[in-house]
Amino acid sequence: MKHEGESESVLAKVSQQLAAIEKRDWELWLIVAVTGILVGAGLLTITFPAAFLDHRSLRMEMEVPRELFLGLIALLILFNTYVISRRLELRKTREALISTAIQGELVRLQSFTDPLTEVYNRRSLDEMASKFIGRAKRLGKPLSFMIVDADRFKDINTRFGHLTGDFVIAEIASLLKGAVRGSDAVVRYGGDEFLIILADSPIAGAHVVAARIAKSVEDWNRAAHLQGFELILSVGLAEWSEEKDLDQILNEADQKMYSAKEARKSARGSKAPAVT
Repeated sequence: MKHEGESESVLAKVSQQLAAIEKRDWELWLIVAVTGILVGAGLLTITFPAAFLDHRSLRMEMEVPRELFLGLIALLILFNTYVISRRLELRKTREALISTAIQGELVRLQSFTDPLTEVYNRRSLDEMASKFIGRAKRLGKPLSFMIVDADRFKDINTRFGHLTGDFVIAEIASLLKGAVRGSDAVVRYGGDEFLIILADSPIAGAHVVAARIAKSVEDWNRAAHLQGFELILSVGLAEWSEEKDLDQILNEADQKMYSAKEARKSARGSKAPAVT
């Protein structure tokens, strides 16, 4: 769970910096309040001795030198200018901090995303798998892995070119994303190979997803995206258990995927996605 930990660390750091900015902001307001109280107290000190009762009324008479009055006005203007400039500076710092944090998080996420398919890339696999396995252990939930591979994919590059091959890879990723839930993860495992991690799903649930993928592939082929070519996917399934590490699970799913390929070859011409 490396990059998730990094994300939490960055978030904590940004939160601390924002808290420090908010503290300085409150300190400015405190200075303003204290200054107001002191100025008010000073004015009362000056005016109170000049107060006297006359005919049951309170009258104030005060004489302040012009220099003192102008100096006080200038001081208040300078003080307010300082406070306003500091608050604007704090606002800019806050906005810059938030903007930098968001941009940094986007860059970090992009480093774990395959640009062609917009699913997770191979680099994210260890972190994603650790996240799902950790959750399954903590909650005692089932967890399944699926490896999906496109049969005869080299034929696409040979017959239609690499740009068409990229198009087909992106289409496969789209089909797989449409077949799973938001709580699951799709990872581009290799060139034309994908890994799906199914949260809270036993092997029976993985078969349901495989059937959904098969239906999507059937619809895609019916639309005749590539003239004279039909997309065929082979799927291998493996259910996680605490006795297996990640390499063992992936190896099991991989072997079953290749078994599905061999089963199709033996069937000679079956176009439905093979699942084992």
